[in-house]
Amino acid sequence: MDVEESCTIEQMSGTSWPRIIDADHPINISTCTDLHNFFSYGFVLSWHRLYCGSCRHYFCYMDYNNDQVSCFRSGLIASLALVAGSVAASIGLLLGLHVAISVFGAPFVIAFLIYKWRRRHLSVYDNVEEFLQTQNNLMPIRYSFSEIKKMTKGFKENLGEGGFGTVFKGTLRSGRLVAVKMLSQSKANGQDFINEVATIGRIHHVNIVQLIGFCVHGSKRALIYEFMPNGSLNKHIFSSEANILNYDKTYDIALGVARGIDYLHQGCDMQILHFDIKPHNILLDENLNPKVSDFGLAKLYPVEDSIVPLTHARGTLGYMAPEMVYKNIGGVSYKADVYSFGMLLMEMASRRKNLNAFTEHLSQIYFPTWIYDQLHDGKNIEIQDATEDERKICKKMMIVALWCIQLKPTDRPSMNKVVKMLEGDVECLQVPLKPLQPSPNREIKGARDNSNQASSSIQSHYP
Repeated sequence: MDVEESCTIEQMSGTSWPRIIDADHPINISTCTDLHNFFSYGFVLSWHRLYCGSCRHYFCYMDYNNDQVSCFRSGLIASLALVAGSVAASIGLLLGLHVAISVFGAPFVIAFLIYKWRRRHLSVYDNVEEFLQTQNNLMPIRYSFSEIKKMTKGFKENLGEGGFGTVFKGTLRSGRLVAVKMLSQSKANGQDFINEVATIGRIHHVNIVQLIGFCVHGSKRALIYEFMPNGSLNKHIFSSEANILNYDKTYDIALGVARGIDYLHQGCDMQILHFDIKPHNILLDENLNPKVSDFGLAKLYPVEDSIVPLTHARGTLGYMAPEMVYKNIGGVSYKADVYSFGMLLMEMASRRKNLNAFTEHLSQIYFPTWIYDQLHDGKNIEIQDATEDERKICKKMMIVALWCIQLKPTDRPSMNKVVKMLEGDVECLQVPLKPLQPSPNREIKGARDNSNQASSSIQSHYP
């Protein structure tokens, strides 16, 4: 076999190629070109692993200069050098990875966080937009955010703040006054906004606040209501100033609120439960007609559902039905609104909070219990500067309120029955059982020591 003068043979190895040794077809390989042509079809090469006689392992290498196996463990310096080289290589690799992640990974991390943020917030917008598209039969008008700013004059006049947002006074192009509620950032996929539009958008009742329009602009959401010049009932029944509400008007307001709630429960194709009936959510128009408002906690259910599912308690302490907290009392139903109305009615009749830590008599700390004791013992409830007719009105309201705040939901009347009781004669009403809401001495002492807790919570009076 010819080899060019400029070439050298570094190593020779045996190989098996059957066609070379095939006796029937002898092949003459005389040049490197012939060998290359045959080897181009591939060949099998085999070898044995190097075995070191010194360390008896296979981790050593072939030293071609001396044509022998060289042992890694033959010298300490060589070993240390090998370890140092490996460590240096590892550190270099780690530093390289760190630099690569810092330079190239940080933008990806930032982009991923932005993507997650946008996905979460856009899902809120998608939920709201999907709801609006499926409810295109609603009467309220959709306004742009620029129109909202224009009608409120840049959110100039603040009418008050609630649990779901801030209310501003506004004026439509027609000159009609409106109340614009800017909803706070939602934590439930815009559910508070959907609740209000879904409930008030389908309601037309003299005792339910009218929703005129709404606005959806990114994360900004607004609801436009008819303007109530006399504000909320809260400031009239608890105000120390001259009260514009006599007992006749107070009774009319109570009857109007009862009719409004009854309409929510039975007057629509869906059962609407408000879950937040309280003086602050009863608005008064220019003629002091009551309007039930603020449906941020409302839920819609089929009319045939007597018990409704709830994942957590809803409402305001002091007006929240006990079954919201104590599941052994009974299931949650429309009777929760009946309870809240009863607490409201008791405060309207007495012109005071139901829970008062600063009363002169311990028995009056929880007012409904004291009222029951007075009525049960046949005592008259003294009302300053009240006529006989006004005393009868007050007594009727208190008896109805006691029926509404019975501990067990099954013992409370429906709102339709409540309306009939308010419309009837007081002589036809029986005093119900005593509301099972004891006030142990230790809890009374705690109420006196902490007026804020006593005035905002009634949970401690439930067994």
